[in-house]
Amino acid sequence: MGSPGIAALPQTSNGKHRTSPAMPHPPFPQSNTTTLDAPSDGVPALYQPRDGYRINTDPLLLAAFAAERTRGGMVVDLGAGVGTIGLTLAAWGKADELLLVESQPELAALARLNLQALGYRGSVLNLTLKEDNFPDELAGSAQLVVANPPYFQQGSGRKSDNPSDTLARFGALEPFVAASACALARKNSRACFAYPAHSLQSLLSTADRFGLFAKRLRLVHAKPESEARLALLELRRSRPGGLKVEPPLVEWSGNGQRSPAFCAFIQRPASDRG
Repeated sequence: MGSPGIAALPQTSNGKHRTSPAMPHPPFPQSNTTTLDAPSDGVPALYQPRDGYRINTDPLLLAAFAAERTRGGMVVDLGAGVGTIGLTLAAWGKADELLLVESQPELAALARLNLQALGYRGSVLNLTLKEDNFPDELAGSAQLVVANPPYFQQGSGRKSDNPSDTLARFGALEPFVAASACALARKNSRACFAYPAHSLQSLLSTADRFGLFAKRLRLVHAKPESEARLALLELRRSRPGGLKVEPPLVEWSGNGQRSPAFCAFIQRPASDRG
């Protein structure tokens, strides 16, 4: 699920997250432990924990990146959290069926609530991924796998005081790559990852071990002069080579506002995507 709070979400003038009126609203009451938020225009409103792991822009970037080459079929979302990536793809008409895989029971329950409330076809699997435990009955079922795995290996970095936040940020990469390789259908299927740019080599070498090779890459920069912070990577079962490196995406403009290119990338309607 990556790193919570890396980038602030679009907000209204009163500081609250925007709710997109064009997207369906889950018809369930909020509680003192959850909030209902639409992280950006054109993205469904989702229930998420009030404290701990919260939706940030990285899942939206990954959804937009994956949507550009997606026509439908089964989408498997690994480390789904509350279902942000998979449900956004479904809202954009890019998924016929979803499998949302999440290790934390509380987040899996919210993902199930969001899936039910939005009415999309699919299921939620509460599972801690290991290199060899992806269900056999789901092997080869996915046209698209999306994964926003933990950005930090266990024992590195400073851990959060919130246990859910720590579980989202720290963990092994290998189980996510292994599950992706297992889940992918053999023909024209893809796995799309969001991972820190400075750890891109680790993702590439791990994918190589599981027979997945990079075919498309886009780097995200906070500012034009800054180093890339995030890598959006498409992997396929194919021969090595043929990597397409897309133009960089810059998040912030000089006036402290989100760049027009960034906003267009995560907010384009589904009809504008490839």
